[in-house]
Amino acid sequence: MTVESPGTGTGTRAPTEPADTRQVIRPYGDTTGDGMVQMSFTLPVPAGPRADAAALQLAGKMGLEPASVVHAKPMGPDFTFFIVYGKTRHLIDYASIPAPPEREYPLLTAQEVNLAIRRALNRRLVIVGACIGTDAHTVGIDAILNVKGFAGEKGLEYYREIQVVNMGAQVTVAELVERAKAVDADAVLVSQVVTQRNAHLHNTKQMAAAFHAEYPTAVGPGMGRPLLVVGGPRFDTVTAGDLGVDRIFGRGTTPAEVASFVVHALLPEDATGKDPS
Repeated sequence: MTVESPGTGTGTRAPTEPADTRQVIRPYGDTTGDGMVQMSFTLPVPAGPRADAAALQLAGKMGLEPASVVHAKPMGPDFTFFIVYGKTRHLIDYASIPAPPEREYPLLTAQEVNLAIRRALNRRLVIVGACIGTDAHTVGIDAILNVKGFAGEKGLEYYREIQVVNMGAQVTVAELVERAKAVDADAVLVSQVVTQRNAHLHNTKQMAAAFHAEYPTAVGPGMGRPLLVVGGPRFDTVTAGDLGVDRIFGRGTTPAEVASFVVHALLPEDATGKDPS
């Protein structure tokens, strides 16, 4: 599109400047758009003024300038934990960030889950859950499985048509596979909270490999082997395919989301009688 230049009377048209569709944002600290952020980290040095200087130098190299150490605490004789507050120079064009994909299955109520299972299976759906390896943190798996649930939702033990086998913490992969086979599990849920040295990734890959080896002729989940689901706070850098599982759930996942996915993955589409959209 062009416009006539004012005052020329010649009919010449100048190109119109394209509209600026950017949505530039920066962090908020004390006032809107001030760019102030707070971060924490540990350095392998004894606490003291020299350690503080090292923390400030690191903050500067990470783009925080000016920065200040607002908290420093010794972690034994040779480590120091820091909280640093400073101003970042970086900006984000929020408009250029694509929206994450929407959930590909409908979120069902407990009643709808029960009805779908009863229609499709005419028996209870069996789910085995555990924390594997040395992970002793059962908060995640209990939030999904225990009847008390999470975020105001009842756990899967509340669902009449779901039989829950909660094996607890520090379960070996061999024990999990053996129990899943013994109860003819439809789905296996594994929670991994401990992430040091990527233990959660190693444990999950080991678990997935063991199930695929135990069911070598399986076509897929529900077709010769259990559905494999893993959850935890630090799986956002990998995909389910990377780990050999069927689904990864992150922090904040509710029991209804897990139950709805299990129904979506294992039962026919028309079992729920609900539009996927």
